[in-house]
Amino acid sequence: MAVTIRLSRQGAKKNPQYLIVAVDSSKKRDGAYLENLGHYYPKAKNAADKIKVNHDALKAWQAKGAQCSQTVGQLVKTLAK
Repeated sequence: MAVTIRLSRQGAKKNPQYLIVAVDSSKKRDGAYLENLGHYYPKAKNAADKIKVNHDALKAWQAKGAQCSQTVGQLVKTLAK
C-alpha cells in the first residue's frame, strides 16, 4: 500500500476548501482517507488562516514512507518560511 499526502476537495461551487490527507494512492481524490493532517482555504482573507497543518502527524507519515503530492509539498514549503 503506497501512501500519498494530497488534497481532498471540500466546499461548494466556486468556494473551494481542501483537506490535507494521508490516503492510499489507489483511492479516489475525495474518497476515504487514512488521516486528516490539516486544511487549506485558498480564499481566506488572512495568510495565517489559509493553511493549517499538523506537522507532527505529517512528519510521522513521511517517516513511514508517504510521499507528498507536488501541491502539498509546495504548500508545506511556503508554510515553513
